[in-house]
Amino acid sequence: MSAPERIPPRSVTPDPNPAELLAHGELTVRGRIREASNAALFCTVALDGRQASCVYKPVAGERPLWDFPDGTLAGREVAAYEVSEATGWQLVPPTVLREGPYGEGMCQLWIDVHPEAELLALVDGEEPEPGWKAVGFAEVGEGRTALLVHADDARLRRLAVLDAVINNADRKGGHLLPTAGGRLYGIDHGVTFNVDNKLRTLLWGWAGEPLPEEAVGVLKTLRDALDGPLGTRLATLITTAEVDATRARVDALLTSGRHPEPSGDWPAIPWPPV
Repeated sequence: MSAPERIPPRSVTPDPNPAELLAHGELTVRGRIREASNAALFCTVALDGRQASCVYKPVAGERPLWDFPDGTLAGREVAAYEVSEATGWQLVPPTVLREGPYGEGMCQLWIDVHPEAELLALVDGEEPEPGWKAVGFAEVGEGRTALLVHADDARLRRLAVLDAVINNADRKGGHLLPTAGGRLYGIDHGVTFNVDNKLRTLLWGWAGEPLPEEAVGVLKTLRDALDGPLGTRLATLITTAEVDATRARVDALLTSGRHPEPSGDWPAIPWPPV
């Protein structure tokens, strides 16, 4: 199936219960998102006169990954949404697991991106300007290097904490979706929840720094939820070992009280970074 000539903007529906709409609405495929590494279909979903745009990623279109042998990408995408909801930060768009035209898959609300929002940049110099955090140096051609920086933004910091909890192995710049209304969403969470430390991200600017007080409180609440309904729900989406590893990561964050640092056992920055 070819991509549509023009995919409509990612728009957040005003529907009061988008998860219900995604889970039970009639799913109609409009085209394929070609830049996705696995099958990702642009769709509309309609129910009782309500309609929204969404992404549908069928399990049948997933490529096997040697380092993620258990479960499915779709299951991990939904698990990331469940954890995000439990934090109260709502950093992942509404996401459900459902049947679609090509079998069971992940269905996620389509988000309209604000193109002028600046979260990442390459700059000259060895230190970031005020309001920015350094990630590292990158080659930009002709023997030149530039400093990769990200905004010192509370929304990004929350996302960095969420990524540490779910062990996100692929936090690229293109997976950050700022909206015109000031919200920030993260997407593409298919390679998360591994039992081994695989955190790869562009959001290393706070590495080693103390966690904000807000984040510590959220992590304590999240830890309790993992021993309750959240843990039960995750067990239907990822393996028991992965749920246990998630608890252990939250415990480690609370014990250290700091943002994690690169382990050195795994590439710290995803490729390509955007």
